[in-house]
Amino acid sequence: MDKAVEVKGLRKAYKDAEVLRGVDLAVKRGEIFALLGANGAGKTTMVKILTTLLKHDGGSAAVNGYDVASQPEHVRQSISLTGQFAAVDEILTGRENLVMIAKLRHLKNPRQIAEELLNRFGLTDAAERKVSAYSGGMRRRLDIAMSLIGQPPLIFLDEPTTGLDPEARLEVWKTVKELAGQGTTVFLTTQYLEEAEQLADRIAILHEGRIIAEGTLSELKQRFPAAKVEYVEKQPTLEEIFLALIGKKEAV
Repeated sequence: MDKAVEVKGLRKAYKDAEVLRGVDLAVKRGEIFALLGANGAGKTTMVKILTTLLKHDGGSAAVNGYDVASQPEHVRQSISLTGQFAAVDEILTGRENLVMIAKLRHLKNPRQIAEELLNRFGLTDAAERKVSAYSGGMRRRLDIAMSLIGQPPLIFLDEPTTGLDPEARLEVWKTVKELAGQGTTVFLTTQYLEEAEQLADRIAILHEGRIIAEGTLSELKQRFPAAKVEYVEKQPTLEEIFLALIGKKEAV
């Protein structure tokens, strides 16, 4: 398997609280991989370690073949990170944001790069408007477009639809699917289980610092007890699987 991410026995603690307790996982190149977990499960800690923003205490992690501890510069050059909130300059226009990032990356033809990304993300008509006037979905699309400048083979999306309305969330889902369709590997963390159902090729569930389940949605469904019904067998949702695996009952 050609791996974009490979993690073995990863550990991280904050003072006396152990957040990651020997995590193992692998992400194939070109797939959408979703990491699920409740608040405090360690999802963002995992992303910070994989993107070299945080040092781990034990185990190993490699991204695009580079060790995150000994080769952090190589890792950074081969990835992009989009956090929970859009990192855009609201004073600038959409086009100016893109041109600025292209210049900071010392790329040739920054205006041409900006034009191509505006077209790709459906922002051409809003290119000359200040970002402060953008909707939530447009800001997030611009944020992802900025993350793709330099064509990183792997993009980390840390809860990319947090706070977005349903329409804006659908816009982001469409963007993520298009990225994967063009060969970009996507490492996605989310609390929205429907999001993982819609987008992910494979899913891992992080609970109390450990991966307690991993596989495709179909594989995870096979781990869920078959429903006993009189006429029609009800297929479990990802939410039911998630709650069953972490030992919680579905909210009423």
